[in-house]
Amino acid sequence: MMRFDRFTERAQEAAQRAAEIIQRYGHNQIDTEHILLALIEQPGGVIPQILEKLSINSAALVERLDATLRASPKANIFGGGAGQIFITPRVKRIIDLANEEANRLKDEYISTEHIFLAILTERNTPAARILESAGLSRDRVYDAVQGMRGGQRVTDPQAETRYRALEKYSRDLTQLAREGKLDPVIGRDTEILRLIQILSRRTKNNPVLIGEAGVGKTAIVEGLAQKIASNDIPEILSGKRVVALDLGSMIAGSRFRGEFEERLKAVMDEVQRARGEIIMMIDELHTVIGAGAAQGAMDASNMLKPALARGELQCIGATTLDEYHKHIEKDAALERRFAPIYVEEPSVDDTIKMLMGLRDRYEAHHKVHFADEALEAAAHLADRYVTDRHLPDKAIDLMDEAAAKLRVALYSLPPDLKATKNEIDRLRGEEEQAGIARDYEQAAQKKSERLRIEEEFGKTRDKWESEHKLDEVVDVDDIAEVVHQWTGIPLSQMMESESQKLLQMEERLHERIIGQEEAIHAISDAIRRARSGLKDPSRPIGSFIFIGPSGVGKTELAKALAWFMFDDEDSLVRIDMSEYHEQHTVSRLFGAPPG
Repeated sequence: MMRFDRFTERAQEAAQRAAEIIQRYGHNQIDTEHILLALIEQPGGVIPQILEKLSINSAALVERLDATLRASPKANIFGGGAGQIFITPRVKRIIDLANEEANRLKDEYISTEHIFLAILTERNTPAARILESAGLSRDRVYDAVQGMRGGQRVTDPQAETRYRALEKYSRDLTQLAREGKLDPVIGRDTEILRLIQILSRRTKNNPVLIGEAGVGKTAIVEGLAQKIASNDIPEILSGKRVVALDLGSMIAGSRFRGEFEERLKAVMDEVQRARGEIIMMIDELHTVIGAGAAQGAMDASNMLKPALARGELQCIGATTLDEYHKHIEKDAALERRFAPIYVEEPSVDDTIKMLMGLRDRYEAHHKVHFADEALEAAAHLADRYVTDRHLPDKAIDLMDEAAAKLRVALYSLPPDLKATKNEIDRLRGEEEQAGIARDYEQAAQKKSERLRIEEEFGKTRDKWESEHKLDEVVDVDDIAEVVHQWTGIPLSQMMESESQKLLQMEERLHERIIGQEEAIHAISDAIRRARSGLKDPSRPIGSFIFIGPSGVGKTELAKALAWFMFDDEDSLVRIDMSEYHEQHTVSRLFGAPPG
């Protein structure tokens, strides 16, 4: 039997899997082919990664091993007890060679790559011949193992889980930029320049981007990665890599205490070994506080602080203003390691420029075109009617969904054509049934009817497609329709221009208020003056005092004004002063005094 006391956990898993494989094939002793099949099929194992790196077809290897094992005689040892599992002398030899490989690499445990190298070293086995026929040699695999390890040694049973930790738990933004997989970043040159300045500092060179969700914090970091990829960057940052850490995948599946810390430590070690060539980006920076914390374990922030303090780790953070105040500022040691960059929401005009820059990507994806007016409408309507989110994110989503909606409409058959297609399918089924029943006259009749309907269907579909090719343009109506779906605001109300709306202000207010000509005229004039730019920008649009007896429409006029201006009569703050007669009731406005 095999002894597992010096095997890593992954190597032990492979040995146990080999024991399951021999039962699948009706064997009762483990040979090198069983071991090799277990290594290749190991989920998340090192060997599948090595084969992928060397461009070896794992599925073809599995097929050849399967054929070899099926050809092997079943229960190929005699005299043993029922259900016992033995190993062949070849496997004993492989384990000895794996031990030698571990000693040669100065490793303390035997891992799966040692066993794989040992199988290649013992060349007179069927397993080794299968690997050699696929173009593998010990030297090729050895170089791949060294590249994957990145200088790490196997010093504990979990060592294999830490190989290429940075690749497992992060995205290389610089590489994605080189491959053209990142969207262009427009209108954020000031923020990117500030980011470069902070990264170039000698100390406290860890910027944190602070802004509301959707304003483009992650896009700014992607813009930096694109500048590095195109070498449009100061020499001090030239050649560096920006990698986005995925804390979620790092925490996922960490069942045992200390497993998360091991993964994070492996990532940090890999970054530190790069000697400043890697800039780590942590989106939602506040999540590092408490991440992975358990009884007797450190959270991610406490592991990052010493490396940040020593300057061994360069990091870009991104978080919202609320989360920064709530979490980062309270941790003084973490806060002083970062230099804040405040990212404001872009203006509507800047958002339009961003949408113009992204237009090509979305047109290529959806196979439709955007009218300039549609992009302008996306920015204006998103700014005015989608109030719970921020530009440019909500405008980009609006543009994306409008294109998706049009594409679905273009490529979905109308109901009459769908019904015809279903009729063709029904006739085809009846034709086949008649053929099976040897009713050839009925089959011929169904076929003739089907061909006639298919010809009509083809002509109708061609006509429909030619008509729809002219409509592959997203226009203002498409954008407004999506806003209507999101908010429920009527289309006619959205499509009305502001100047047209202001000119009809008196008429619109009179729909709700009967009479009160003087008051409505004064309010309308004040609103029009403000909208035409004739008012002092530092002063309010107007201060109105509605005076009159109870029931003449003072409150109703205020509600009508809110409805006209903001499309919702609840868009006003109402304070009923009759509720504040007593001195103590003022606490309802300002809150109770302390104590």
